[in-house]
Amino acid sequence: MNLMALDYGSRRVGLAVSIKSIISPLKTLKNDRQLISSLKKEIDQYKIDKIYLGLSEGEFARLTLIFLKKLRKNIDLPIETVEESVSTIEADQIFKQNQNQKKGYKDKIDSIAAAVILRRVQV
Repeated sequence: MNLMALDYGSRRVGLAVSIKSIISPLKTLKNDRQLISSLKKEIDQYKIDKIYLGLSEGEFARLTLIFLKKLRKNIDLPIETVEESVSTIEADQIFKQNQNQKKGYKDKIDSIAAAVILRRVQV
């Protein structure tokens, strides 16, 4: 089963996939009018069977749930939420352990956070 995780943010959405249980962070998508269309392309490319959406706490959780409704309306796949508190902190630690500089941090951190979400699901 091919899985995808989304780390939803107000400006960017991090993506990661699990193909044959191997987790890979993908690119980060802009959270704009083309987001659903861009997601559909990634879903088709990786032949995704199920999506996991990271769900934080507080006010941002409400915005993420609004996005979840939009996803379910436009994408015909099972979509589950996963508690994602501190996934970005974990991703930050992973990034710093594996990179010598901050170059590309903003472009990569959300997708690494999505990979952390997938790792939680697969454990």
